[in-house]
Amino acid sequence: MPAFNRRLSRTAVAALALGLPLACLVAPAGPSNAAAWTPAHAAAAPAASGTLDLGAADLPENRTETKLAPGLTRTSITRGTPNQDLQWTAEVAIPSASPDPDAPASALSAEAQARSVAGKLQAAGVPARVEHVESPRLADSGGDLGYRVRAGQFPTKADGSATVAKIKAAGYASSVIYTGWDGDEGTAENTRGPWKLEVLTIDPKEFRGELESSFGPNLQDRETTSQLAAAAGALAAVNGGYFVLDPKAGAPGDPAGTAVRDGKVLSEPVGDRPSLVIGPKDQSSIQRLHWAGSVTAAGNTGKLALDGVNRVPGLIRNCGGTDDTPTSLPLHDFTCTDADEIMAFTPEFGSATPSGPGMEVVLDVHGTVTAVNSVRGTAVPAGGHTLQATGADVDKLAALAKVGSRLKVETDLINGDGKPLKTGATTDVVNGGPVLIEDGAVHVTAARDGMVRSGDSNSFYYGWVHKRNPRTIAGVDAEGRTLLVTADGRQTTSLGLSIKEAADVARSLGMVDAINLDGGGSTTMVQDGQVVNSPSDATGERPVGDALLLLPGRRS
Repeated sequence: MPAFNRRLSRTAVAALALGLPLACLVAPAGPSNAAAWTPAHAAAAPAASGTLDLGAADLPENRTETKLAPGLTRTSITRGTPNQDLQWTAEVAIPSASPDPDAPASALSAEAQARSVAGKLQAAGVPARVEHVESPRLADSGGDLGYRVRAGQFPTKADGSATVAKIKAAGYASSVIYTGWDGDEGTAENTRGPWKLEVLTIDPKEFRGELESSFGPNLQDRETTSQLAAAAGALAAVNGGYFVLDPKAGAPGDPAGTAVRDGKVLSEPVGDRPSLVIGPKDQSSIQRLHWAGSVTAAGNTGKLALDGVNRVPGLIRNCGGTDDTPTSLPLHDFTCTDADEIMAFTPEFGSATPSGPGMEVVLDVHGTVTAVNSVRGTAVPAGGHTLQATGADVDKLAALAKVGSRLKVETDLINGDGKPLKTGATTDVVNGGPVLIEDGAVHVTAARDGMVRSGDSNSFYYGWVHKRNPRTIAGVDAEGRTLLVTADGRQTTSLGLSIKEAADVARSLGMVDAINLDGGGSTTMVQDGQVVNSPSDATGERPVGDALLLLPGRRS
């Protein structure tokens, strides 16, 4: 049975085989040394453990449980204690060894380059040191990442400024970082914490409210999680999936991956990256969904592939589309391009569609073409669509769409069985990745889901996967309950989680399927209108693309 195409029952979990999936039998392309790569798929967890699998086993852990409604609880967890052995240090940006003068500096390099930089800094009076970075092995990545150069140990961040100035005077960029945010394994001082997590547990057998997603008034604007929660009168909420942040990458607030609201597809998948699918009566599952959009003329006289829905044509955040440059595979926090696209828009996008060269076809609620515009940018009629075309696809759409003709727009999501995802009025989907837990076992698919970048000396992987960051996690346990977790990070009072630690936390909370949602400065949990975690952005709570809300009543 393909993974992520069904909801796990207790009976199914108990019957799971312990054999390795096919993906674990082939050494992947990623930052790890292929010869040293080993599978990380372990035996299924029978149930939640009494404490988190996080840091040293002897750490103090405190849990406070609050009942928000029948079948809905919030559990606050603190683990570990402040550790005076953790220090601030200056980390050096190592120039590329490439002959290309425009090649960017990197946090990591090969050993010879790192030692060369450290030697030059030492000659300039900077006490530089070289450290080997070995990342925990995941299902398809990890292992030897390379070498970093650091200098000094300081009790506060400000105390490192003089060393940073010396490093810059020697010709290198540098910043002061906290060693507690390292995701290194086997370092004793890095296993003591502290950590602060919040867990929402939704039991669909008892909860009489509703778990749903919300993007606010439209897709292309951002709101904070607390604003989205307050507007809906939510009991509690967490931030949702990945979204466009930079206008150069598309429309800020637009989902960067799958989005479904009230059964309506509002954004296409990134490759087959995983999503949280919320079905009737809050029955949740983790599924890998594919895209199968099309535009068909009445009488099947012509059919065109649809590249996506509610996205600026030509800009594909996180990649994973069709004929994208430089890749059609998922590539996280990267914007691919495609000059030739056909894009559908719904009224949920906003007051007007993206403007620019190309063409735009306006369809009424019946699919009848009411206008064919020679430029892009217009209002979407209530209940209808518009279709935008760019590049070589302009002529293709023009040949199909004539005023008065009828077009059928299909935005299908295909599940792991190769069948369209069945959606109803209460179906919502929020995008995420990578997979953390599959069939009860830690199975982190960072490479498959686009968190491995070739050609950047593993620096993206180092910062995003290996290092500790704020994280938001969604998953389902063996009882069919949905768990939503936030872990604070980028603070000395809460270190954050590496992706491997996020998977370990999910498993120790009893999840049998789990994914990572958007994190970093987006990580937020709200209860009764108040933010109950500590978001990491210096400016406070970050406006996001969407959020997961727990409402006191069900949708009709």
